[in-house]
Amino acid sequence: MTAFQAVAPGLALVCLLLCRPTAAAAAGASQAAPAAQPATADLVLEGTVRGSENRSYVQVPFSVPAGTERVTITITYTGKEQHTALDLGLLDPAGLRCWSGGNKATLTVGLMDATPSCLPGAIPSGAWNVLIGVPNIRANVASHYTIHVYLSRSGAVASEPPVLREPLRAGPAWFRGDLHMHTAHSDGQCPSQTGKAVPCPVFFTVDAAARRGLDFIAITDHNASSQYDAMRELQPYFDKVLLIPGREITTFEGHINFLGSTDFIDFRLDSRTVPDVNTLLRNAARVGAITAINHPLAPSGEICLGCGWKPSTPVDMRLLTGVEAVNGGSQQYGLSDLPFWNRELNRGCRLTGIGGSDNHRPMQPLDRIGSIGSPTTVVYATELSTPAILDGIRAGHVFIDVTGTRDRLLELTARAGSQSIAAGDQLDAAQGEAVEFHARVLAAADGILHWIEDSNDITPASGAAISTAEATQTLPWTSDGRRHWIRAQVAAPDGKLWLIGNPIYVNWDRENECSGNQPIPAEGPAAAR
Repeated sequence: MTAFQAVAPGLALVCLLLCRPTAAAAAGASQAAPAAQPATADLVLEGTVRGSENRSYVQVPFSVPAGTERVTITITYTGKEQHTALDLGLLDPAGLRCWSGGNKATLTVGLMDATPSCLPGAIPSGAWNVLIGVPNIRANVASHYTIHVYLSRSGAVASEPPVLREPLRAGPAWFRGDLHMHTAHSDGQCPSQTGKAVPCPVFFTVDAAARRGLDFIAITDHNASSQYDAMRELQPYFDKVLLIPGREITTFEGHINFLGSTDFIDFRLDSRTVPDVNTLLRNAARVGAITAINHPLAPSGEICLGCGWKPSTPVDMRLLTGVEAVNGGSQQYGLSDLPFWNRELNRGCRLTGIGGSDNHRPMQPLDRIGSIGSPTTVVYATELSTPAILDGIRAGHVFIDVTGTRDRLLELTARAGSQSIAAGDQLDAAQGEAVEFHARVLAAADGILHWIEDSNDITPASGAAISTAEATQTLPWTSDGRRHWIRAQVAAPDGKLWLIGNPIYVNWDRENECSGNQPIPAEGPAAAR
């Protein structure tokens, strides 16, 4: 059991009690995770195929209501031991939508993606049919089939039927991933067979993530959703790497990571189509996505149109889940986005710090800055599934492995009285109350642990150097009864950051998040590296 698990024996319960309020409470928009699809099917269709129907096709009708965004079917049948074979297909009102032969027992068609052998696209309402081919059934055999039909009204992954979102790995753990990358579906490139720079197929991005040893990735092409169909095809093969649907919402006023939903939201932030960033963020929350600012301190203008965070109107930061504290592309140019994150935390904005490689060249060597997994976002989640990873990010149960190792770990916990919490959670401490913060570090020998309070380095002189492969350091702290945030980070001997933890929030006033009412401390140099 890790230190993090010890203070969070039931992660879902901890989040329920301690995580930040939803944007619905803060600003009238729902940031809560969408309700999961019920385990029971919307329709159950049963029937019998008899020997007289050998070498024929059977249609099983059902109705799809208006507003449906995904149709998923599964089939089971008897008689296989007698060599009965039933092939599975799907007809929509216009014609053939799927034909898999007998190699699939589950088919799904959605607006943006579909099972290989199926066509994605609009889901027309009306009469649909499951198409059963009967290549073989003996004359004296009766095969009973059961078809479950699931009808999804949202593109949120959490709203998909359970058969589509089974975890790749069960049980709680720290999972390592990359939340920002590009493929042929926007501006990702790689060399062709003859050495020309061409749009790079999604396969090479996922393959690089697998070679890097990542547990999850989010493919976030610019404003595109066409990559989701390729991801649906690749996921069964890459069954150790969770593929999270994402998008980089690219506007003239900033770039926003959009994770967890295949639904389209309009990115045309031009005062006519989408009036302001707040509207865009509310639209994202409405379709079940979480959002984070990408590379906020990047240059903008003619150098990189919209790359820096420069909204033309005030943004309600409570509508966002996180911010990219480390961006691989920025790192290549010696830029840091940590000062932006620190300032927002000091204003009282509870944003989860994440990292993303922003990779556009998946075939480059994996030891380079900005290669896939550099940096790595490490999330403590209840299982390896998209809903669980997104819940972990919402809760702030995250640290950033800046260089993208496979084994470094940074666990931050705190104890005060009867309270035992972890990074991302809230601690209530009255004036004069003693608090102990603990940082457990793995695989970072020779590093230097820094404690950061409200952007200032408060590392005790007696406890900084890490001399062993596993070390735990303690920070005694006395509350003044006011709002603070405290996190830990580990630097190399040369001062470059290795690990960046998310904060523990002390005495956070949920009713006044992002109010800026409390004086903002000066920013310390160590926190801004």
